[in-house]
Amino acid sequence: MMQRNQLYTLILALCMSIGQVFAQQGKLFIIGGGERSEALIEDLVKTADLKEQDYIVILPMATSVPEESVAYISEQLSRHTKHKAVSFNFSKEEANNRSQWIDSVKNARLIYITGGDQNKFMAIVRQTKLFDAIQSAYHNGATVSGTSAGAAVMSAVMITGGQKPDGKADSFKEVKADYVEVASGLGLLQNVIIDQHFIMRSRYNRLMSVLSDYPQRAVIGIDEGTALVVQGKNARISGVSQVVHIAQPKNTKVTASGKVSFEKANLSLYTHGQRFKLK
Repeated sequence: MMQRNQLYTLILALCMSIGQVFAQQGKLFIIGGGERSEALIEDLVKTADLKEQDYIVILPMATSVPEESVAYISEQLSRHTKHKAVSFNFSKEEANNRSQWIDSVKNARLIYITGGDQNKFMAIVRQTKLFDAIQSAYHNGATVSGTSAGAAVMSAVMITGGQKPDGKADSFKEVKADYVEVASGLGLLQNVIIDQHFIMRSRYNRLMSVLSDYPQRAVIGIDEGTALVVQGKNARISGVSQVVHIAQPKNTKVTASGKVSFEKANLSLYTHGQRFKLK
C-alpha cells in the first residue's frame, strides 16, 4: 500500500509540474497586417496583462524604415498603456553579442515584431542567442506579437513570399505542389503555418499549395486589421475582418505537371470574437 501511495504521489507531482510548464507558456497576438485599430491595440495590451514592473520590447529588423515603424507602434501603445516600450534594431552580430539587449528581450513581457520582410528578420535572428531569448520569453509567459512579416515568422514553417523555382515574389496563379518557398521561422507555432494580408490579397492559391506540401499541419490566413490570438491550443479572433483555417486534407494527389488535388479538408472562416481549437 505504501508503494502504491508513493507512486500516486509521484504521478501527481509530475502532472502538477507539467501543468505548471503549460501554464507558464505565453500568448501570441498575430496581426495580419494593414491598419491597426485602437480596439485591436487595446486588446493586445489587455492580452499581455502587463504588471507594474513589466516592459515592452519592439523588434524592427524586418523593416527598411525602423525608426518610423517603431515610432508608429510606440505611439499606438502609449495610448493604451503607461508601460515603457524600448526598441532594439539588432544586426546579426549583435543578435549573438549584445548581451544587455538580449537579456532585455528575454525578460520582456510583451515583444512586438514589426512588418517588412520576414526573410530579413529571420536572417538576423535564426540560430542566435536572440532567437533563444525570444523562445525563453514566450515559454516563461510573455506575449509575442507581430504584424505582416512579424506574423509570418511565428510559424516553424515560414512562408517567405517567394515562388519556386527562383524564389521571386509572384501572384501564385496555380495550386501546385512544391510551389511556395518556405524557410524556418521562430517556431512559436509548430503545427500551424501562417499567411498574412490574406483576404485583401486573395492568397488562397498560395495557402492551399502550402497545405498540399504540409498536410499534417493546419494553414491559417489572417486578414488585415485582424489578429489571431493564441494561448496553448486555444485561438480566438480579434479585429475588423476574418481568419481562414484549413486543415486535414484527405487523399492528396499530385499530377505529373504538379497540380494538386485533395478532398474533404476542414475549412472554417472566423470573425471577431469567435474561438476555435488548434491541434
